[in-house]
Amino acid sequence: MNPASTLRTRPRPAPWFPVLLLALLAGCRDEPRGPVERQVDAQRADPAWVAPLDEAVEAIDQAMPGDFGVYVARFGDQAGTLDRGDGRRWYLSSTVKVPVAIAILEEVDAGRIDLDEEIELQRGDFVDGAGDMLGQAPGTRFTIATLLQKSLRDSDSTATDMLIRRLGEGHLDARLADWVGAGFGPVTTILQVRYDAYGALHPGVAGLDNLQIVALRNAAAGEPRLQALARTLGVARDALPAKSLQDVFEDYYATGANAATLPAFARLLQRVAAGELLSDAGRARLLGHMRAISTGDRRIAAGLPAGTDFAQKTGTQLGRACNVGILEPGLGADGATVVVACAERFGDLAQAERAFQALGRALDGTVLATVPAP
Repeated sequence: MNPASTLRTRPRPAPWFPVLLLALLAGCRDEPRGPVERQVDAQRADPAWVAPLDEAVEAIDQAMPGDFGVYVARFGDQAGTLDRGDGRRWYLSSTVKVPVAIAILEEVDAGRIDLDEEIELQRGDFVDGAGDMLGQAPGTRFTIATLLQKSLRDSDSTATDMLIRRLGEGHLDARLADWVGAGFGPVTTILQVRYDAYGALHPGVAGLDNLQIVALRNAAAGEPRLQALARTLGVARDALPAKSLQDVFEDYYATGANAATLPAFARLLQRVAAGELLSDAGRARLLGHMRAISTGDRRIAAGLPAGTDFAQKTGTQLGRACNVGILEPGLGADGATVVVACAERFGDLAQAERAFQALGRALDGTVLATVPAP
């Protein structure tokens, strides 16, 4: 049996401990330079696009309630970076599915996983979210190739958790540390996010079946969700020490799990764009899925000119939204642009979406204006 076939999906003690451990390790190892940073080292001054983009992002941040973090890295003769990530980790939501896919494709390149390998859908794999896997019957088998497509294009969390089960959470964390240093916090299954967030409210959450966790999404986000959790646990609402669902997830975000600094995520995408990670075939598969996602029409892409080549992934959770990707990825180290953007504590998702769209327009008027014509 594959030793990674069963993953713990229950609240775990001291969620701050792995974050503290990674922070201590970070002090013992240098943060690696990304390929764009290595190009920048050879230049004497910031390229012309950096200052106007910085000014534009400042205005976007001021206009949006909450916080808006951005990191941009441009390859080529206009190589440069803009870091507005505040030197801290940001919750990644479903953009974490990109490193999951990279880890799987790395194993494919090494011959340890085959794209035609089949994984059986288990009852314990089901988790709420986008996609159609929740409608599939336990026992149905899916190839790795199909799960990759569902995870990236449809942002299907059940498919993602099956891929993580195949890899093992520890393997993914180790690979991230090797790829980009200590910028990522621990990465868990999507289902574990729910157990960890709700588990801080009541010990009974540990005994809930994953389908009971899934069913909580039938209640509207906010107080109805907490009332539904209390009913599922068989306790009074006041037995759950939370004023709001937002508070529950803010406490979870503070643990640092499934989060990363924006430069760390950007280094990962830089290494993909520069051909330092994955074979040509693996990189083409990853970028092909990211170009075809079904969830990105209302974010950065909406502010870009029609036809812009943007391989991207989005992520959304309560009070959090991200959009990451590579603009003009076919240019690689000669002119591709990596962008990582996250929004926090906005009042309404539409406000965050307007900020992402404004970022798309700002990118078009600054860094993309320096891209050479084909």
